[in-house]
Amino acid sequence: MHLRGLSATSRRRRTWAATVTAGIVAAGLLSGPVASARPDPSLTTMSIKSPPGGANVKVLLFYGSAAAGDESPLVNAGIEAIEKIGLSGPTKERFAVEATDDAAVFTNATKLGRFNAVVFLTGGGDVLDPDQEAGLEAYMEAGGGFVGIHDAARAEPYSDWFTGLIGARPAASSPAAVQRATVEVGDRRHPATKDLPLQWKRPDQWFNWVKNPSGAVHTVARVRESTYQPGASANGADHPVSWCRDYDGGRSFYTGMGGTVSSYDESDFRAHLRGALLWTTRLSQADCKATINANYRAERLTQPNQPGQNDQIGEPHGLVAAPDGRVLYIGRGGADSSQPVITDWNNPDVGKGKGQIHVYDPKTKKVTLAGELTVFGNKGGGDELTKVEEGLLGIELDPGFEQNGWVYLHYTPHAQLNRDTQMAERRVSRFTLDPATNKLDLGSEKVLLKWPVQVHSCCHAGGGMTWDSKGNLYIATGDNNSSGFSDGYSGNNPQPSYKGVSFADARRTAGNTNNLNGKILRIHPEPDGTYTLPQGNLFTGKETDEGGGKTRGEIYVMGVRNPARIFVDRTTDILYAGWVGPDAGEPSTTWGPAKYDTFAVITEAGNRGWPYCMGNKQPYRDRNLPDPSKPLGWYDCDHPKNESPNNDGLVNIPPVTGNNVWYSPQGGGPDYPRDANGIPSYKKEEATYRLPWLKGGGQAAMNGPVYRYDATSDSAVKWPAYWDGKWFIGDFYDADQPRNAVLMDPKTQGDGGLPVHSETLKKIVPVGNDGIKNLMDWKFGPDGALYVLDYGRGFFTSDGKSALWRVTYTGGGPTPPADQLARGAQ
Repeated sequence: MHLRGLSATSRRRRTWAATVTAGIVAAGLLSGPVASARPDPSLTTMSIKSPPGGANVKVLLFYGSAAAGDESPLVNAGIEAIEKIGLSGPTKERFAVEATDDAAVFTNATKLGRFNAVVFLTGGGDVLDPDQEAGLEAYMEAGGGFVGIHDAARAEPYSDWFTGLIGARPAASSPAAVQRATVEVGDRRHPATKDLPLQWKRPDQWFNWVKNPSGAVHTVARVRESTYQPGASANGADHPVSWCRDYDGGRSFYTGMGGTVSSYDESDFRAHLRGALLWTTRLSQADCKATINANYRAERLTQPNQPGQNDQIGEPHGLVAAPDGRVLYIGRGGADSSQPVITDWNNPDVGKGKGQIHVYDPKTKKVTLAGELTVFGNKGGGDELTKVEEGLLGIELDPGFEQNGWVYLHYTPHAQLNRDTQMAERRVSRFTLDPATNKLDLGSEKVLLKWPVQVHSCCHAGGGMTWDSKGNLYIATGDNNSSGFSDGYSGNNPQPSYKGVSFADARRTAGNTNNLNGKILRIHPEPDGTYTLPQGNLFTGKETDEGGGKTRGEIYVMGVRNPARIFVDRTTDILYAGWVGPDAGEPSTTWGPAKYDTFAVITEAGNRGWPYCMGNKQPYRDRNLPDPSKPLGWYDCDHPKNESPNNDGLVNIPPVTGNNVWYSPQGGGPDYPRDANGIPSYKKEEATYRLPWLKGGGQAAMNGPVYRYDATSDSAVKWPAYWDGKWFIGDFYDADQPRNAVLMDPKTQGDGGLPVHSETLKKIVPVGNDGIKNLMDWKFGPDGALYVLDYGRGFFTSDGKSALWRVTYTGGGPTPPADQLARGAQ
């Protein structure tokens, strides 16, 4: 029923309010709450049943405006659309709509209490007097529902309470023009967004916000500013457009969309409004708490080590959670400050350190030092001809760990060090853990795989491991090369070597089909401590190309520089990886791109480019003997050739697959105009940043997990279903570097497609000196909580900030409670 006519009382109220609002606009205050413009709402004695409405679901659509004259054409379009929404869909989801512009309804407790939800489709301004606003507040306190559309964010400009109800106020300088833009629909579960496109392209009027509400509300959709002109008051990469939250006892949903008449004819926009109304009317439940920062708690689980001991933690380098909730974490091998560091190669103990395995038991909240391996990995800091990053690098548990206690460790044993040639052995071994004592049986070692690495020069050892659902073990290995001899660019200088082994030519390692360094390996461990090769690796090891004997069948991915952290989502068996790039601070028109740290979704075996190409197939310049300082041709990413004199693999190597996320000190996803041959200009002033939500600096990519929500778990601390399927990517550093959850498009992710949505985690996985400043590893446990290693504030050691943390969710379940659903559980 449309109550379109204005009563004499409402005309007088509107004229008075328009005068007040005009003064507020003249003062430039309408874009934010103006607490002093009107007195605080008076106390009300209204008594509204809790929750309002009932099984005969009704929606009150209020379209009162402070502006004199006829209502906007948006009102008619909005009323008609919401009426049709109420009559559509399954019978159990239908509702009646009553539209009015008479704000007196908010002081009529009997009438107001009949509505399950209130929709504000107003033209903005001061539309309620103090008693009417108090009535709306009483309605929300009783458990009512509220939906605000577009200009509703301009209503009640004097009211802090109404600002909280809406969530944000439009900036006065928001663009007025209707523009086509892309909306990133990040919440794939809320009824208002679950059926919308991941990337929703539509025209509308896009508000900028005086204060970004993200973190205080649950944002379900964002508008991508790179797809339109947001003006001087732009909000940046995080620009919310629709959000919700439980507010003051009720449920509030707001969308900044709906600023055009044509919006209400769009089927997707109607679906958006329909879902918002289903939740606010109590016809369905939804989680509107999942991204509110205050709903997460970060707790440090380990204490600082006792002086001279590593009783709590070693030099943090990786973690894994057991099915029973225990967390095993490793220390690479750097000693605490009281222990000696030997760098002299003439000393038999050069680089000798202890790679430590600790176990945190959540039942006792105690830590046990499970065991120590004697590793090569303790040479302290210094330049790349002094320090090393070897040691104990990775840990995984057997899929049958609960039955067999098997633990896999990826490490560099000191006993296999050749001081003369400065070569070492990297290995992956299986050990057995005693579950009763949390002690590792070092005598139980079964060496699965071993291979040589040069250790004359640091760095980039890799180390991560992970399993797929078929029992295949993935092993990340670094290229163990310095880019210092190529000015921080490709790392393809063939010239420097030590006793015949190059240490600055990644074509010998990462770019070599016959070398296990700079790779992600995939093997199938067998019960007897051996392994077999699964089908689908990049090579079989038996290729006859170019004479045969030039491939290794263990290689699943080649062309990665330093993949410290990898993860397989066992729901899909898709591999996620991140790796550190070289050191060049800026792009070079001679040599190629600046340092790119990289993340990739890997759906099949392939070549990820290093040291030939990076990012979205941006090539480097070749160099070779006799003069490596002279640039040769650009690499061909689609037909790369390894023509290094240090190559003992194939010359013609697999084509490069573009990566999904790359970032430099200048910004995220740098890209450049390309010439007729596809070569980027590499001119910094011509760069386009395709991932504006991230930036680098020091840069050390730390890939994270893909979260999977377990609806059968009764854990009280598990992260909510909102995060299901989202990929966590981060950086060791916490300044401008990423710590984000991203959403990928399954249709494009395997071919280097960009994330379609990203949101920061820096208030949830807290940054700063007293938070988790130096992120070394992060994984979800069986309880659904996130476990995180903070490396500490030094390098090549542990210190008082080195710690294991747990981040838990405290926000509770979806709302409204099941027993308050208007028509019972569906």
